[in-house]
Amino acid sequence: MTVCVVQLARFIIRTILALALTFVCLNSGIAQAQELTAHEPPAAENDSTAEASKQAANPLANAWLMQVQQNTNWIGMPANNGNRVQSNLQFQPLMSVKLSDDWNLITRPIIQMFSTTPFLDQTGQDNRVTAFGDTVLALALSPGPKLVGNWLLAAGPSFIFPTATNSLIGENKWQVGPAAAVGYQGKNFITYVFPQQWFSVGGDGRKTSHMLLYYAFVHVYSNGWSVGTNPSMSVDWEAPRGNKLAFPVGLQVGKLRKLGPLPVKFDVQAQYYAVRPQVNGPKWNLQLQITPIFPALIGRK
Repeated sequence: MTVCVVQLARFIIRTILALALTFVCLNSGIAQAQELTAHEPPAAENDSTAEASKQAANPLANAWLMQVQQNTNWIGMPANNGNRVQSNLQFQPLMSVKLSDDWNLITRPIIQMFSTTPFLDQTGQDNRVTAFGDTVLALALSPGPKLVGNWLLAAGPSFIFPTATNSLIGENKWQVGPAAAVGYQGKNFITYVFPQQWFSVGGDGRKTSHMLLYYAFVHVYSNGWSVGTNPSMSVDWEAPRGNKLAFPVGLQVGKLRKLGPLPVKFDVQAQYYAVRPQVNGPKWNLQLQITPIFPALIGRK
């Protein structure tokens, strides 16, 4: 029990540190956000709110999104042993760099922290591992509106680096593969699919080949509210039969607010895994997101 308390305390402390990092990024963007909003006409306020809400949901946004995401998963245990809780905290900023009038470079690293489901250690005590996971980095070249209009298109490489601080959490493999995004944004909605596939290219862990696919439809309102779905499907091609696919369906509700002059999107999403791995597969997920939005700090004017 003492070990669990210590692990949980460490997880809470690291969560606070990750949130503190986000607020440091917020403060660095306040000055630029003030410059953009100071001259905004009051009549355009509703359109601006809806547009910012769309930007927060856009995987190819031309703003910088400093997103923090907390996932709480309820895992179904075998032999009718009930459910166990597993947590995953992600800091996943999206940074767009304007290369020219027609092309943008999208960069999205994901820094992860996991708190595993409880398990019996060598002493027979309930234990839980809390540690940083592997780091993901996606790069994509995206054409601007002058070339593709309201369509969202991008393609590039995606990498996974074996940065996990505990062997129970990381895969200990260097991985690389393709990433692509296809979507469309209307006046009051945005929809897209964003798959990433990775193959192992080095490291001491087992051979890996897996895919992560985000799919979304989000409808935004002029008052800052939004409703839609934004789950992620995963496929482990190397897993045994019955444990390859995790496919959730969910409902997401969000609200855009301004903290001072800075727009920040708050989202909550409940997801049910209609298809899940038979061994330790998640049944339910509660996802919380905080997405500060501020102008790109790098790029041509």
